[in-house]
Amino acid sequence: MRWLVTGAAGMLGRDMVAVLGGADVTALTRAGLDVTDAEAVDRAVAGHDVVVNAAAWTDVDGAESAEAAATAVNGTGPAHLAAACARHGARLVQISTDYVFDGVASAPYAEDAPTAPRSAYGRSKLAGEQAVLTTLPDAGWVVRTAWLYGEHGGNFVKTMARLAAERDTLDVVDDQRGQPTWSMDVATRVVDLVRADAPAGVYHATSSSETTWFGLARAVFTHLGLDPERVRPTTTDKFPRPAPRPAYSVLGHDGWKLAGLPPLRPWDEALAAAAPVVLPRP
Repeated sequence: MRWLVTGAAGMLGRDMVAVLGGADVTALTRAGLDVTDAEAVDRAVAGHDVVVNAAAWTDVDGAESAEAAATAVNGTGPAHLAAACARHGARLVQISTDYVFDGVASAPYAEDAPTAPRSAYGRSKLAGEQAVLTTLPDAGWVVRTAWLYGEHGGNFVKTMARLAAERDTLDVVDDQRGQPTWSMDVATRVVDLVRADAPAGVYHATSSSETTWFGLARAVFTHLGLDPERVRPTTTDKFPRPAPRPAYSVLGHDGWKLAGLPPLRPWDEALAAAAPVVLPRP
């Protein structure tokens, strides 16, 4: 099986390449492939059996003032990849996000729940989902994840560890709920999904169970051997941002039953496993 991983220099892309190990993998960074270039995408896809699109515009706030540019990467790029996969007989895994939902639910969003993005970023990612599912109804997977952290690149877990060394106390929002998810767990599950020849469609690759950013920050302090009481709860309105943040980003995991795979492990178990590689050690 010949794999192509786009966005291979990003947090998830690097973990994808690592999980694939000795497999036949072409790893393309942003410099190696502009996913908005249809001809370049077609050349890159040719000769591969599976494409994992981890290339993305990830600046949520920046997308509010540059929606066309964000959509070119997150919407048009996946459309080009899907079309190329259809021509060359390849399967495509499109990485997506909880931001395609409105974030106001009180129960986990099912894979087939109505989408209603409230931000430019969410709209751009939904465009990519729709392109893949329309063009590759039998050979495309949309894998939504959320609250992602990992060894590579910046993320909330690393930020909390850095601020713990710089400040006596931290105020962290306690009115947004979600599922902190280790990028290595997502990469592993993507490979499982493909190798299990799972039905095409939408899957939610987020950790089981849920918490708030405040709860996650306290857990980070605990893993660092620091007093979690140094983290204090606050509310979203104290940190105004250009793009609205979902108050509820908990995703349901029923889709894994179709693939004969269990949901991802609970977030606190994943953080414990990730801590040695994600968190700085004294």
